Amino acid sequence: MTGERGGSGGFGRLDERRIRAMAAVFAVVMAAVVAGATAYEGGADAVDYALVCVGSLALAEHRRAPRVVLVVSAVAMAAFVLHAEPATAAAFPVLGAVHAAAHSGHRLLATGTGLAFLAAFLGADPGRDGAVERTLLLTGWFVCAVATGIAATTWQAYLRQTEERALEAERTREEVALRRAGEERLRIARELHDSLTHQISIVKLQAGVAVHLARKRGEDVPPALLAIQEASGEAMRELRATLEVLRTDGPTGSPALLVERARSAGLPVELTVTGRERTLPTALEQGVYRIVQECLTNAARHAGGPASVGVHLDYGERQVVVRVDDDGAARPDLPVEPGVGLTGMRERVEALGGALRAGARDEGGFSVRAELPLGTAG
Repeated sequence: MTGERGGSGGFGRLDERRIRAMAAVFAVVMAAVVAGATAYEGGADAVDYALVCVGSLALAEHRRAPRVVLVVSAVAMAAFVLHAEPATAAAFPVLGAVHAAAHSGHRLLATGTGLAFLAAFLGADPGRDGAVERTLLLTGWFVCAVATGIAATTWQAYLRQTEERALEAERTREEVALRRAGEERLRIARELHDSLTHQISIVKLQAGVAVHLARKRGEDVPPALLAIQEASGEAMRELRATLEVLRTDGPTGSPALLVERARSAGLPVELTVTGRERTLPTALEQGVYRIVQECLTNAARHAGGPASVGVHLDYGERQVVVRVDDDGAARPDLPVEPGVGLTGMRERVEALGGALRAGARDEGGFSVRAELPLGTAG
């Protein structure tokens, strides 16, 4: 993982260097275009060309300091316009700076600076032929520069949100798969328990009764009956071991990780831990994790609106108490139908020897409290 991060960072630095190089090339090309147009018009001196270079080459730093670049470019090119009375190409560097500033979120500054430059452009020589028409044309270009900068910002934000959602989906996909696999294992365990354990227990009991009666009467116990008794006992032990494996979940995580993921998904969650936090037995730790996970899932689905959730873990000397409260839409006068998640949570808690209480709160919202004894999990 470290190597991957390092490699990714190297590519990021390479991309940044490439972008800065492209910005520098763009600034040089811009300076050449404006200088060429100025030379074509004629009447410019060394000061004019210096102003062109300053106003154009400043664009090379538009990503790092868009506001500074905007001010420098606008002031330099406005001074150039007032001094040399140039052609429309003098506005090109300012257009680029206005677009960069709007793209960076400085929309008012970009708009005000563009208007100030247009005023300088028109005021350089209001009486020359086509001055008003060219100013109006530049006004349309500046409007487009601001609009495209805002649109680029919106599109970039959309792409960022899409990427974050894709990453979140990738992170949770494995967790969902593990959860479904665990639910399937639990279902298989229940089916095996219902269909096999009872029958094998009856066979073992009947064989034991037959052996006892035979010995009580002084009769020889048939070897087949002893074999049935021994085989049924061995089958019960193996079945219990198999069911234990099926009921055991794979590696999970910590409740803090679940809270962090819920926050990143937009659910306001607060985690409170009291008592002496310590490592719990595997089964108990998995139980705490699954209870918090199911409660957060139910809160996200059913709490509704901007409901907030509080997760409280109390590490006592004899038990661990998990309490999850939300201030959602549940009310005491509205009956809550226990779903699969709540039923499975109750079965998990009872399997750990604990007790679960779940229901609507008097002040509104839903509350789940699980008390898990420390002596029953191994």
